[in-house]
Amino acid sequence: MSGQLSYTYQTPKGVAGSLFDISPYSIDSRVNGEASDDAMKFGMGVVQGAAPGTDVKVPAAADTADKFEGVALTGFTQQMNTAGEVKIYNMQTVGILRWGRAWVRVAGSADPAYGDSLYLIKSGSERGMFTNDSDSGANIAINGKFIGSPGTGGTAPAVIYNQKN
Repeated sequence: MSGQLSYTYQTPKGVAGSLFDISPYSIDSRVNGEASDDAMKFGMGVVQGAAPGTDVKVPAAADTADKFEGVALTGFTQQMNTAGEVKIYNMQTVGILRWGRAWVRVAGSADPAYGDSLYLIKSGSERGMFTNDSDSGANIAINGKFIGSPGTGGTAPAVIYNQKN
């Protein structure tokens, strides 16, 4: 007989877009302003969309730190399609962590450590992901930092502070 012989109730370390712990946090509801259902993913950093305060989008090269809204979180609103894929669909409401601690998506070349600065990538195939490299000012400096080592699936824990204070 073959099959799964053991079970666990533990979540894998570092599910992208999940809260890191039960520390205080602030979450706002926003609408996914991306046209493609595959553009925005849980755990990505997002910026103001066409209607600030209403929608968000994945950052683009022209975006600046004052446009940063937060991190797209899972668990507040999510839908699974018939293929078993969980996506943030166009015009779907999504929870955005404005400040607090979460597991964020990190760039493939990033190897963040506790206390490293937090930057949002705004160009290339990894835009919306975080790194600890300013890339000579090409990435957006976020008021936050990494608070641990990478988890599973290209994630790392980060704290986002209130961006205006």
